[in-house]
Amino acid sequence: MAVHAHPDDEATGTGGILARYAAEGIRTVLVTCTDGGCGDGAGGAKPGDPGHDPAAVVAMRRRELQESCDVLKVSDLETLDYADSGMMGWPSNDAPGSFWQTPVAEGAARLADLIRHYRPDVVVTYDENGFYGHPDHIQAHRITMAALEMTDLKPKVYWTTMPHSTMQRFEEVLRELDDNAPEPDPAEAAALAEIGLPDDEISTWVDTTAFSGQKFDALAAHASQGENIFFLKMGKERFGELMGMETFVRVQDATGTALPENDLFAGLR
Repeated sequence: MAVHAHPDDEATGTGGILARYAAEGIRTVLVTCTDGGCGDGAGGAKPGDPGHDPAAVVAMRRRELQESCDVLKVSDLETLDYADSGMMGWPSNDAPGSFWQTPVAEGAARLADLIRHYRPDVVVTYDENGFYGHPDHIQAHRITMAALEMTDLKPKVYWTTMPHSTMQRFEEVLRELDDNAPEPDPAEAAALAEIGLPDDEISTWVDTTAFSGQKFDALAAHASQGENIFFLKMGKERFGELMGMETFVRVQDATGTALPENDLFAGLR
C-alpha cells in the first residue's frame, strides 16, 4: 500500500515499485489523499489565474490518475478526496475541508479502515517533512503513521527519499536540458541540499530499471502538470538512467532482515 498526497505523486516516487511488484503478482494498493484541485488547469493556468476552474482540474486529474494506475497495473485505487491544500503558505492551506485542516485523527481513521481491509504487508509513505515540506505530504505522513497505530497489524513501513547523489545529478541534467536555467540563489540551494538523505543513510535500494518505461508513461499521463515537464523532457532512456532506482528508509520491520536491502518484501517471501 502506497499512501500519497496528490495525483501524480504515485508516479514520481513509487511508479517503479508499483509496476515491479504488480508484475510479480503482488496486490498493489494506491491511496491518494487529495483531489489535486490546486494543480495546473487548462493551458497551465495556476490557482487564482483566469481560466483556472478547480472543479475541472479535479475531474481532469482524476482521469489522469486512473490512466497512470492503468499503466502501472495498480490493483486497487482508493481516493480520500480531501481538498488539495496547495503549497505551504498558500491561502488554500486554511480553507475549510482542505487536507491540511483535516484533523489527523479523522484522516487516520479512514485510512485505518483501508489498512484493515487490505491488510498490507508493506506500507510506503513520506517522512515527517513530506520529503520537501509540502503540507499535504506532511499530512499524508501524519495520518499514515497514526492509522498504523490504530490497527493491530505490523507491516514493514517505509518512507520515500532520494540520495543526495541523485539530487546532484538532477541539477546537472537540468542544466543540460536548459542552458538558460538560472543559478539558484543561496537560500534555494540550501533548501535543495536538505532534500533527501546522504547515500549511506538510505536503508533500501530497489532496482526498478526494467519498469522505468512504465514509470515514464505513468508520469506522462499527468502531462497537464507543469512540474512534470522536466522529467518528460529527458526522454525515456535518460529518465530510466536517472529514475530507475527507488530508495527508501525502513522505519518499521518485524522480519529482522539485514540492512541495506534491495527489496521491500525482503523477509516476507
